[in-house]
Amino acid sequence: MAGSTLEIKDLHVEIEGKQILKGVNLTINGGEFHAVMGPNGTGKSTLASAVMGHPKYEITGGSIHLDGKDVLEMEVDERAQAGLFLAMQYPSEISGVTNSDFLRSSINARREEGDEINLMKFIKEMDGNMDELEMDKNMAQRYLNEGFSGGEKKRNEILQLMMLKPAIAILDEIDSGLDIDALKVVSKGINKMRDEAFGCLIITHYQRLLDYITPDKVHVMMQGRVVKSGGPELAKRLEEEGYDWIKQELGIEDETVGQEA
Repeated sequence: MAGSTLEIKDLHVEIEGKQILKGVNLTINGGEFHAVMGPNGTGKSTLASAVMGHPKYEITGGSIHLDGKDVLEMEVDERAQAGLFLAMQYPSEISGVTNSDFLRSSINARREEGDEINLMKFIKEMDGNMDELEMDKNMAQRYLNEGFSGGEKKRNEILQLMMLKPAIAILDEIDSGLDIDALKVVSKGINKMRDEAFGCLIITHYQRLLDYITPDKVHVMMQGRVVKSGGPELAKRLEEEGYDWIKQELGIEDETVGQEA
């Protein structure tokens, strides 16, 4: 089964009148895992939010297409239905909606009326994925993210990923706040998604995540754009040497865009 293609061309994004992204170019195909790295304040999380349609971020130039369809013309829910997924750095708590109800409703929202997922099939699949992620089964009946620890929230994001089976996923610092055991479990869940129909963009600061999830391509963001790309060896060099060599190579003095992003 051929995968989807997410194509980002010359993307410019502002927030409250301040330019954050200044011409991002990135193409992710099904079957590919890409990693985006860079110091704080270089535009990484802004890229994730802009792709998914966060209203705070204004697109001032460029384009985003999923399989040739204009993503910028879609509402947030339409982007999700089209196959885009964002695992958030700070997932919201939603009281009154159980984890299982949220998951089942999200799956059915992407299916045709009358083709809703069978309840027993849903429960079996959810239980199996929770076992993979070493999650307490009671979490299925707890309100979405309410009272969850940081690690539980991150596992829950990956549970959603495994259940929804999107075409293209963006994982925004899914490793932040995880101890090494939780990192291994979360990585195992992400790696289980690997196939030709699934593309993934992983935003991270650290090589340690990429020790468990090997990317096909690594991109470095500075000053609101991708300034360097390479293979897995690029991430290893960044771990060993930091970012100064890239700044010197490209004549960059301040790599940030002046805002945490």
